Amino acid sequence: MKKTLVKRWLKAGLITDQALLKAFEKVQREDFMLPEYMESAYMDTALPILANQTISQPTTVMIMIQALELKETEKVLEIGSGSGYNAALMAEMVKKGRIYTLEIISELADFAKKNLQPYGNVEVILSDGSIGLKEKAPFDKIIITAASPRIPDTLLKQLKIDGIMVVPVGSQFHQEMLVIRKRKEKLDIKNLGSFMFVPMKGKEGY
Repeated sequence: MKKTLVKRWLKAGLITDQALLKAFEKVQREDFMLPEYMESAYMDTALPILANQTISQPTTVMIMIQALELKETEKVLEIGSGSGYNAALMAEMVKKGRIYTLEIISELADFAKKNLQPYGNVEVILSDGSIGLKEKAPFDKIIITAASPRIPDTLLKQLKIDGIMVVPVGSQFHQEMLVIRKRKEKLDIKNLGSFMFVPMKGKEGY
């Protein structure tokens, strides 16, 4: 099933980042899921985890991470640790850098910490991700794995000039995936299409 997904992405020209494909081959998605869903690990669908949250479908995860254009020495901020799967993929790509992943739900933060123990370059922090991590800013890249009601200005301020933010923006029931490159004078924004995420919690969420 894993190889089937890779073949489909390559055939469609959807995922071309070789470092990301290598990370996908290495990281076992089933290790980041609840036992009752492990057999469905490589179905291309979102699945329940803890606290009424979900692990995103593999294609969505890959599209988001590819859009970050990760380099191995970068400092990355992730909003919404979930089960830790996204962070694990990124950790394989940012081996000489560091990933800070923020989770507002304590049950999920504990789950992600447990799942991410093999990754020494990832730090899971229980906090309100919607306000970021000012003390570690600026970040090379920021990825937000929950729906935001607007382009999050507080997080944008924590992004380096020429850095990239990937964020689903819209209502709680429909969002557009935006890839935002922060320039000195303006934002370059690319729309990757419609997606559906759980809503971002916290001060600057819904």
